[in-house]
Formats: sequence, structure tokens, C-alpha cells
Amino acid sequence: MTSPRVLLATPDFPPMPGGIQLLLAQLVRHAAWETTVVCFADEGADATTADLPAQVVRVPRARDHRRSIARLAVATAREIRRRRPDLVVSGHLVLAPAVVAVTRRPRAATVQFVYAKELAQRRRVVRQVLARIDATIAISDYSRNLALAAGAPRERLHLVLPGGGIDAPAPAQTLAREPTVVTVARLEDRYKGFDVVMRAMPLVRAEVHDARWVVVGNGSLRAELESTARHWGLGGYVSFLGAVDDATRDGVLRRSSVFVMPSRVPAGRGEGEGFGIVYLEAGAAGLPVVAADEGGATSAVLDGVTGLLCDPRDHVAVADRIVRLLTDPQLARRLGEAGYERQRELSWERMAREVDAVVRSLIAR
Repeated sequence: MTSPRVLLATPDFPPMPGGIQLLLAQLVRHAAWETTVVCFADEGADATTADLPAQVVRVPRARDHRRSIARLAVATAREIRRRRPDLVVSGHLVLAPAVVAVTRRPRAATVQFVYAKELAQRRRVVRQVLARIDATIAISDYSRNLALAAGAPRERLHLVLPGGGIDAPAPAQTLAREPTVVTVARLEDRYKGFDVVMRAMPLVRAEVHDARWVVVGNGSLRAELESTARHWGLGGYVSFLGAVDDATRDGVLRRSSVFVMPSRVPAGRGEGEGFGIVYLEAGAAGLPVVAADEGGATSAVLDGVTGLLCDPRDHVAVADRIVRLLTDPQLARRLGEAGYERQRELSWERMAREVDAVVRSLIAR
């Protein structure tokens, strides 16, 4: 089959930061398609996507989110009618109704990506729309189960784990001057467990006296977290670096000892971590991981193999796992090496091949 003509419609695309944005950009980069992307015109957009093998149609945002999504849906409909793609990929459920409506004439196959939070927030849309989508791609066992619970047809549901690593030589194992625990995340969602790590760190310090916690990322919670650290007297060993470029982030990871992000599933809400590409990025740096024993992290981190899982609400359990990795170099090295190998296996190329197989099976019908 020649390269299929695919239109990707998404509100989440670089230069916006985040896992969904990264996943969709890497899919465009590695899939063997003639791709058109319809997304928002954010500041710095041209520079961040100039090297992508795709036509990128940028849509200006409106004054509020609802109007912005409506504007993006109209642009998506226009481009579908204009370009007549073989297949339309919806990168987020907010665009699914528009994609379903406009792909009836001319008929195009449809694929919907699902993650976690949006499945819980838009249950009515999920039940109504996913029954009319040709294929739904879930990024973890957790998101797959959420989609099934929301009414997605099992026979049209596909599990494709994200990529997130790099194909490069294994990092040299160098000890940080100080035992360093690191978290890389947008400081927007409380479920990522910043509060639990904050409570865990004094317990970690009681066992490993020079341990420190470095947080990479920015967001609306930063001021509150910094204030809490000062109020609790943690300012001397908790650092917030803010948003940094990829090279700086990678350097911080390689100088650290343990990666921690105990993302929990909020009670009764079915949200939480859809997968956690950052766990694979930590593996690329050779770091062992401490993560939650629930949510999408259980697809990203293999307990006792690439990291240690625990109850994400229990700061004592989180502290225990961190201390084990800081005080047992052989265990930390073994998990870090396995994490490096796993992120190579779960490559972006592998993800693109699996999605491409779904796409071509739909077009071939």
C-alpha cells in the first residue's frame, strides 16, 4: 500500500509541553504517512515543528477554551473536506464529535486516541462517540480499562504503549555528589504526588542524611509547593528548577540517583496518569524509578524490574522505596539498567509501526 493520507486533529501539539503533545508529534515524525496536522497556533510553533514531515495547519486560539475548541473543530472539518484524507486521527476526545460528523461524507476511516483524565471528564461523549469511531487506541492497560468501562466497543479497542526513550549508548553510571531524588513533571495536577514526596523527604533524610529532592517543571502549583517546602523547613534540600530545555532536563536526570513520581488515581474520579512517558525518559538516563502501583504507571514501570511500585498515598511507603534505592547501589544499578533496556524496546518507531498497522487495516477494508 502506498503511504496513506492521514489528517491528525488535536488541541495538544508542540510547542505546548506535555506527554500527549510529545506522543502525537513523535507519531507524525515516525509514521510512514502523508500527514496533515490541524492544531493551535501557539507562540514558537513554527520553530518547534519545522522539521516534522507533515503539513501543519495552525488555528489561532479564541478568548476562552470552549471557543478555541469550536474554532479548531471548524478548521478540522474544513481541512477534511478540502484534503479528503484516507483516515482521520483525533488526538483528543474534545474533537471526536466533529470528526465523526464530518467524516461521513466523504467517508474516511477514524481513529481516536484515549489517555485517562479525559475519559473520566467526558463520559457522555465517550459512550456516544466511541461507538461510532472505527478504532480507539489506548496508551496503557489503565486507559484501556477506562475506555471499556465508558462503553468503548472491545473489538475496536487497541492497546499501543507510547515510546519515550532514546536509541543511544547506555549512560555511564556515575554517583552524584549528593544522593539526589528527581521529579520531572508539569506542576499542574495534584495527583502526581508532589505532596506525598514532600512528606516522604524528611523520612528519607533520617536514613540518608544528605539526600535532596530536585523538581523540574513549572505550573500553577509551583508557588504553593515552594511555600510548603519553606514552611516545613525543607528549603535546604528541596529545589524547584522550573521549566528547562530538554538538554538541561537530561543533564539533571543523569546527575540524579532515583526518579520518583507516585501519581495516584483520585478516588471515584477515574483520572490519574495515563501512562507516564517520563518514566521511560528516566530509564534512558539509567535511573531506577519509584512509582504508583495503580494507574498507567503500572504499564510504564515494571515492579522489581525497572523500578519499585507502592501505594502512592502512603508517604512512608514512598520513603521506604527511595531509601532502598539510595542505600543499595546494586539494586539501583540493576533496575536502572533494565529501565534503559525497556525504554529502547518501547521506542517511538515501535509505537508508530503498531499505530500504522491499525491505520492500514482500516483503510484496507
